[in-house]
Amino acid sequence: MSKDSKPEKPEKLSKKSYMKELRKLQGELCHLQEWVKHKGLRVIIVFEGRDAAGKGGTIRALTERVSPRVFRTVALPAPSDRQKSQMYVQRYIEHFPAAGEVVIFDRSWYNRAGVEYVMGFCTKKQHARFLEVCPQFEKYITDSGILLLKIWLDSSDEEQKRRFEARIEDPLRQWKLSPMDLPSRSKWFEYSRARDMMLEATDSEHAPWYILNSDNKKRARLNCIQHILNLIPYKKLKREKVKLPERSEKGAYDDRASLEGRKFVPEKY
Repeated sequence: MSKDSKPEKPEKLSKKSYMKELRKLQGELCHLQEWVKHKGLRVIIVFEGRDAAGKGGTIRALTERVSPRVFRTVALPAPSDRQKSQMYVQRYIEHFPAAGEVVIFDRSWYNRAGVEYVMGFCTKKQHARFLEVCPQFEKYITDSGILLLKIWLDSSDEEQKRRFEARIEDPLRQWKLSPMDLPSRSKWFEYSRARDMMLEATDSEHAPWYILNSDNKKRARLNCIQHILNLIPYKKLKREKVKLPERSEKGAYDDRASLEGRKFVPEKY
């Protein structure tokens, strides 16, 4: 391959193949879930990346077959005036996991290294201070026994452009356009430099960054779930056989007829 030629795109993954692999991986996530509960593990998974990088879809694929009581997703809004006066990481810490929980941050304290820095919501001094302190903060997290996984979804310029255009044209996707999306498109290289500074300062041995190629959403979701399964050692626990009990006839009555006269949802379909 010449220097000027682009790398070949992987073969398109059919929906059937994708769903087959996804179901298999989600089955393993259910085993992981039982292990996390059994061992009282505490896990944090941080998802970061450019706007339209595919964070939401990846998180949905990761969580749709597991219990929200174990796999909790945290997507915080912009900080209130009170929160702005607090220690920067304070509003994130209150969402940290207890024993038997996996907390997934759909954007995290790394807002300060990305959107806040690029869009001028923090000062250069605050940004530099964050990059200096963040590895120490994450060392405190991991030293306390929490497993911290950090995943950066990396999408190309062409793919981000295509996804933004799809959001603009499709009424079912327009809700995804946040006030920060379009400005982020015009500031592509500013975000690239901010990413590079963040990775340079916070890619540590105790909390490394993992880069996930997200141009192909289906492959990114499968690769991400498999990688998480590889990073969290677990064993499949034996489950007791479940037997459905017979319905007791004690106090039997026509319980459907007793609903007559109540308001029902119209059956249009």
